[in-house]
Parts: sequence; C-alpha cells; structure tokens
Amino acid sequence: MKYEPVIGLEVHVQLNTASKIFCGCSTRFGDEPNANTCPICVGMPGVLPVLNREVVEKAVRAAVATNCEVAPYSRWARKNYFYPDLPKGYQISMYELPLAVGGRLEVVVDGKPKTLRIHRIHMEEDAGKLVHGENLGDPAHSYVDLNRAGVPLIEIVSEADMRSSAEAKAYMEKLKSILEYLEVSDCNMEEGSMRVDVNISVRPAGQEKFGTRAEVKNMNSFRNMQKAIEYEMARQSELLDEGGRVVQESRLWDANRNVTVSMRSKEEAHDYRYFPEPDLVPLLVGAEWVERAKKSLPELPDAKRQRFVSSYSIPLYDAEVLTADKPVADYFERTVQAGADPKTASNWIMTEILRVLKERGSELGRPPISPEMLAELLKMIRDGVISGKMAKDVFAEMEATGKNPADVVREKGLVQISDESAIEKSIDEILAANPEQVAGYKGGKTKLMGFFVGEVMKATKGKANPAVVNKILSKKLSS
Repeated sequence: MKYEPVIGLEVHVQLNTASKIFCGCSTRFGDEPNANTCPICVGMPGVLPVLNREVVEKAVRAAVATNCEVAPYSRWARKNYFYPDLPKGYQISMYELPLAVGGRLEVVVDGKPKTLRIHRIHMEEDAGKLVHGENLGDPAHSYVDLNRAGVPLIEIVSEADMRSSAEAKAYMEKLKSILEYLEVSDCNMEEGSMRVDVNISVRPAGQEKFGTRAEVKNMNSFRNMQKAIEYEMARQSELLDEGGRVVQESRLWDANRNVTVSMRSKEEAHDYRYFPEPDLVPLLVGAEWVERAKKSLPELPDAKRQRFVSSYSIPLYDAEVLTADKPVADYFERTVQAGADPKTASNWIMTEILRVLKERGSELGRPPISPEMLAELLKMIRDGVISGKMAKDVFAEMEATGKNPADVVREKGLVQISDESAIEKSIDEILAANPEQVAGYKGGKTKLMGFFVGEVMKATKGKANPAVVNKILSKKLSS
C-alpha cells in the first residue's frame, strides 16, 4: 500500500538576550559548568521569578513576522515532570493561553509554492543539560550543568501540514531565515540555539484520518531532520504493511547508524499536570505594543528577494540564495555598493565566498575577504587588468594572506596582457609552428580553436587577455 506522511514540527528557539528569562544570570554559551546560576534558576525554595521584558519584546516580533495573531492576554503555566536537569521539578511554560496563534509561512518546494501554517508560539524557560561521563572518562556517572536552566525560549509549533522531508526542510529554512533577519536569535543549531522535534505519522494515500504519530526529539541539523523523517516514513510503512501497528512514542535519532531508536512512550498534556503558574501574573500585550512591533520589523527575506531581482536585475535563483542568510545578503549589497557589477558579484559570492566558508565551517560574520576587497578584485577583471582565471589565483592569495588585490597582482606579476600587437606576435609564432592544426581547422575541425587558445595562454604564462586572443585567432584562421 502507498502511504502518505503527515509531519508537524515543534521548534525551540533560544532568544538572544543577555540574561535569562526569570533572573539576571548570563545566557553566555561555553562558560564553566554551573557558573551562570543563582537561587532562582536552580530552584531554591522561597525564590520568585521576575519576567525579562526583552524576552517578550523579541517573542512578539517573531510572532508578528510569522503572521501570527498576538493574544492580548496570555498566561504562564507550570509543566511538571521530574528529570535531573530540571531543578525545580517543573518548567515555566505556557499551555492553554499561549502568546500567539494562527501564523503561516510561504515556502517553495520543487518550484511549487505552498502555505504551511503555524499553530502557536509560546515562551518558556529551558532546562539544564546532562553531561554523560563517557566524554569525561567516567562512564559510571552523569553530571548536571545548569547554565542553560532558565535560558529564554520560544516554541513555535506548526500544524501538521507537511507531506515530505523537503517541505519540512523548506519550512525550517524559511523560519531560520526570518528569525535571523529579526536578530532575535543566532539560530546556531550546533550550540542548541535552535532545536526541532519532529512529529510524524503515515496514512494510506487519500485517507483523511491521521495515523499514530511518533515524535523524534532534538534534531540539531536540517540534514539529520530529513534523514530521520525519511527513516520514520519507511519504518512506519513497513510496520503497517506487515500487519503491525505504530506505537505512539518519543524516539531519538542515532546519527552514527542513521536510525531512530525508541526513547519512551509519548506523553500527553495531562501527563505534565499543567496548571497556572502562581508566581507570575498573566501577560497583557496591548494593541499598541503589537503595532510598534510591526513598525519595527526589518526588511524580511521575501521582500529583500523581490528587491534584489528588481533593483539589481539578477536571476530569481541568485536572489533566493543570497537572501536565505542575512549576512550573505548584506555582504552582497556592500560589494555592489563598493562598485561591483551585481551579477558578477552574485556569481563570486555564491561560488568562491560560500565555498570558502563551507570549507572553514564558519559563518559570514568573519568573511574570508571584505566586500570592498572583493569589489576591487571584480573591477580589475572588468577593466581587463587581470583575467577571470588569474582572479581565482589572486582570490586564493587574498584569502590566505589578507592582502588587497592590487598588491597581490603587483607582487606576483599577474597583470593581463591586452596589447594586441604583443598577442598577435605570439599567435603568429604558434600558427607557424603548427601548420597541420591550421590546415585541420580550415578543413572544418573547429574544435581546434581550443588548442590554439591553450598554446597562446601557455606562451604568455596565462597573462593574455582571452577575449583579445579569441578575436585575433578567429580573424587569422578565417582568412
């Protein structure tokens, strides 16, 4: 039987505030274990939480940017469960009355637009982290680091609108891009700033009723998320084909074996014994607050993409790649503003700049060369000072040393030869030395043009202007 997947995502996003949601402790990543803690975030008796207003400001901006309706009245709740990294024995979250509901994201998958709905957005505090002793040479013990306890999160819960791993990836890419443009989170999945739980079930194609779902917890990369979805689709389909049944449960992704493994039976809301948080008053977000958030929104990815196409006359594909990440979009605009041709700048950023960043495993916050230096390099190609091939060598030297292109060209003697008389002299010598190839070309073997161009470039040590070489060769070989 052919089955159709039904997929919904729960995305946990750490807001980039300096302090935690209910206390003044630092949210800085990578500090010594338990250094960023206080009696409030470690759950000491008798302490009271105090809400961080900046958390609400950033959560409202995220809700508005994702087309949600912000509730004028929302309420905090206690989510009760017991785990070593949850010092209070409960998590302050929201349940019945969340911050926002009813949003949507527009995505394109395989060239087709699709609207994916957001069910709700709510705020909550993060739990701590268990550090298992295998990594510390002590496999018999696990350790608790409470630096993350109380770090502010928003949870963005989608509707079960996705029908493939590609749609789930498109949703996550669009959501990550919007949050980065808003500058409410760095969305660093490796550091846990963005985590996603995948709810997935399968059903016979054409059936309206949903199947039994499994939840795959804490995906920390888009690639692993897609792999987990595809594995679960196959696992659940095979179970049903064999007459078995899918069990509602939470599962973990084992990246070493590329499989999901059972973690525990899936909890329902009543398992958490939600009740209103008695130590915090309800949250009131007035219409003027929402309007202020709307007016403060930056140019978001969809609008920027359309502007890049209309203002810079670059292809839609280029604009989609460039605007997917705000630092890349900003880098492109700075390069153009420094005098580079938009299409040439787009080509170099999408190939050379992004290639280097991928090799380094780094973000564009620390570019291999500045936009102004890239613009200077591209202008040297445009003005015929160096060829495109030479420019690749110049770029590599710039990236390795930090030198500007003019200094690299001067030091390596890479100035392009565009003098027609000098190039014509080399061409005459090469044609005279290769009479058989000349006769072959004139006899119809036009592919020999590549041979002649190669010989000229070899003779001039790659410095001859390719356009001038082709023009003179074409003229001489056709006479």
